[in-house]
Amino acid sequence: MGGVVLDDGAGGVKAPDGGWGWAVLFGCFVITGFSYAFPKAVSVFFKELIREFSIGYSDTAWISSILLAMLYGTGPLCSVLVNRFGCRPVMMVGGLFAALGMILASLATSIIHIYLCIGVLTGLGLALNFQPSLIMLNRYFSEKRPLANGLAAAGSPVALCCLSPLGQVLQYHYGWRGGFLILGGILLNCCACGALMRPLTAPKKAENSGIEEAQEHEEKPKAKAKSKLLDFSVFKDRGFLIYTVAASIMVLGLFVPPVFVVSYAKELGNEDTKSALLLTILGFIDIFARPTCGIIAGLKWVRPRCVYLFSFALIFNGTTDLIGSQSKDYASLVVFCIFFGISYGMVGALQFEVLMAIVGTQKFSSAIGLVLLMEAIAVLVGPPSAGRLLDYTKNYMFVFLLAGSEVVLSALVLAICNFLFIKKNPQEADAAVEAGEVAGELEQLSKNHTEELKEPNGDTTETLKDLDEQEAKAELEGMTVLQDEQVKNGGVSANPESSL
Repeated sequence: MGGVVLDDGAGGVKAPDGGWGWAVLFGCFVITGFSYAFPKAVSVFFKELIREFSIGYSDTAWISSILLAMLYGTGPLCSVLVNRFGCRPVMMVGGLFAALGMILASLATSIIHIYLCIGVLTGLGLALNFQPSLIMLNRYFSEKRPLANGLAAAGSPVALCCLSPLGQVLQYHYGWRGGFLILGGILLNCCACGALMRPLTAPKKAENSGIEEAQEHEEKPKAKAKSKLLDFSVFKDRGFLIYTVAASIMVLGLFVPPVFVVSYAKELGNEDTKSALLLTILGFIDIFARPTCGIIAGLKWVRPRCVYLFSFALIFNGTTDLIGSQSKDYASLVVFCIFFGISYGMVGALQFEVLMAIVGTQKFSSAIGLVLLMEAIAVLVGPPSAGRLLDYTKNYMFVFLLAGSEVVLSALVLAICNFLFIKKNPQEADAAVEAGEVAGELEQLSKNHTEELKEPNGDTTETLKDLDEQEAKAELEGMTVLQDEQVKNGGVSANPESSL
């Protein structure tokens, strides 16, 4: 877990670390933004739904809860579909589901219809986009993967800053039904992002003979037969088990402060618009924190130890919650949101990078599905339990103390268990990171040498002669050195004069 798995891409294809990968990164940026920001953007319409269907706040809160539960809980299903059909078709079908859910919700006649359309159908569609996009990002980037993860994770705060004001404008001009319909059309962009996920293919080698090609065709069915739709062997990896336990604890408290910070500010006597500005501050800081953390995580010395950087980010986040619980005025809450935005962005940039480093490309599609399933349980338990604590104590301080304690506990579990139970040395991890660079350099040298030997106009013969002369000189020099050593040691030099 402390080391890095060298990824060669799907089917043995080395990650290009650029090229079309930047288009894949853009698609992942958009999908990440939709997946994380959409549940919060939908909450803009809750007041209209309360008036329309004569329901309470708790009833509308189930819309976001079901949507998040589908996003996390359908992880294993997404893994099976990706391993069976590939990322591109799964994402395009998911985009259709997400858009269809919002369009059908605009025709809803009861809150149950909205639960089924937005919560289940749109949630499933976003899940079928979110997980495959991360899988493709992992396949296209290896050496630059930390930076790619940081840039893709920045899609969440950017989309939140855009979708929330857009939702308010749509509600004002078109009502909740027109707003849902237009948002459904926007979600069709998930299909376009899915179309960007071009599968990696091995380069064709002209020197392959017909016999080698026939052998490759015979091996392909065997490889497909051996591949599993959902690989449970990841549970044999200690690093994966430690990460899963720590991530489940982390999710219990990670999302609690953003949910309650606005209400906390209102409780202190601040205006609604002034209180809502806190989330804007948090999101703005988050936008820059994620790519910056991705750059830091990609440094040669830091990357093999990214799990400890992730643990530091969690401790930073949890400590911010613990200190923020003592806020007594608006200025202290602004300071809290600044530091929380930094730490929250670090966690967002590193959480999937660490998982990719643990399991590698081949098992990542199964690993992320199983991890998201475990986190789904914690997502459903965390915020509601914090709400009950608030109802019982009537004090936001205890809510933030509980959230901070859970996040700090997850960091301690991750760091201590990794240090005690993972025996991989940092030197081995450094070697794994450098192996890709060394392999690339050797491959380039081999190509250059081959090109020199294949130069036209008789250069091949001259090159071979030069090589033979160099080898002969090296042998003569080696014999001379050996003779000198023998003479120094009292031996007889084997030259023509002494043999006569």
